[in-house]
Amino acid sequence: MGEAQRYIGGAERRARLALRHRLAPEARAATPEEVADSLVALHGSDPGAVYLAVGARLADASATVPETDRALYTDRSLVRMHGMRHTVFVFPAESTAVVHASTGLAVAARERAKLVKDMATAGAPDAVWLKEVEESALAALARLGQATAAELAREEPRLREQFAYAAGKPYEGVHTVVSRLLRVLGVEGKVIRGRPLGSWTSSQFRWALAPEHPELPPEQAQSELLRRWLAACGPATEADLKWWTGWRVTDVRRALKAIGARAVALDEGTGHVVDGDADAAPAPAAPWAALLPALDPTAMGWQGRDWYLAPGLRPALFDYSGNVGPTVWWDGRVVGGWAQRADGEIVWRILAPEGVGREASAAIEAEAERLAAWVGPTRVTPRFRTPLEKELTS
Repeated sequence: MGEAQRYIGGAERRARLALRHRLAPEARAATPEEVADSLVALHGSDPGAVYLAVGARLADASATVPETDRALYTDRSLVRMHGMRHTVFVFPAESTAVVHASTGLAVAARERAKLVKDMATAGAPDAVWLKEVEESALAALARLGQATAAELAREEPRLREQFAYAAGKPYEGVHTVVSRLLRVLGVEGKVIRGRPLGSWTSSQFRWALAPEHPELPPEQAQSELLRRWLAACGPATEADLKWWTGWRVTDVRRALKAIGARAVALDEGTGHVVDGDADAAPAPAAPWAALLPALDPTAMGWQGRDWYLAPGLRPALFDYSGNVGPTVWWDGRVVGGWAQRADGEIVWRILAPEGVGREASAAIEAEAERLAAWVGPTRVTPRFRTPLEKELTS
């Protein structure tokens, strides 16, 4: 008979989350790099959410903006680039090769083929012309260091070429080569988003050449990415892993076997941890509170969320596309949501049917004050707005 699987219940999973995701006070990080490394990746499609996710986990939250700016734009120790499920993330720089080979290559091939096809359908120049323009644009970016799409188009006027998209359909439009090409080059790992045009909440970015990295075999890269994620977020089911990575289930299973992952029993069924991580995990020193932003990697980390998020709370906290809004946490569970009003006030509401006690309310209010102190006069509106967030700010 095979070895019996160790059971890991919800309480232990929440304890792991508290410490490994640096949410309990004693686990908070000293730098944004430590935060990103602990979480493997920060969702980067909403710029403000990156800073809010870091600030929730730094021991000195007042350092959030200057330190995250330093990591992203001065030291380049953190890189904003496309990753899993064709989504923009912020990764530690040393992870770029792993992410690119494990998830980017297949997506990049599809994106380039789609661009060439769309241009051909519209009667725009062909793939040979596109390659010439691409090489010219990359050379210009190397000269400039960083540039907006408009600045690149001034250097290489052919980037201004336009073509019709989805002609005759309700969503038809006109695309400019520069916007589509930069997207493809981003997925291919050739360019990254640089310093924004405005403040840390701005979604308008300059572009820069991606840092050089070794080309890894895709299967090796998949194994390494899965190992890192399981170490941070395990235990997890195959469904969790498939959802987070965007891979085929065959890729997930091959990578699990390659790293020697160990099966454990969860309430949802069979889960997996990295080898040596099945023993009982320590618990945080005391109950803890956190205010996490929209798209936070902890709230979005698993497909199966019942062990930390009651199903009844989801309609208020998620948008129609499945993007989570700002959440209030108490001792490892989502218990409500929060928002920032136009005057800067941080407001929150408990949604859990059983409510929370005085200790929890006091701790949550302290986190709201801590957040307000470092955000200061800046106004942060989530890119994907959810029912509760809209209601709290109305």
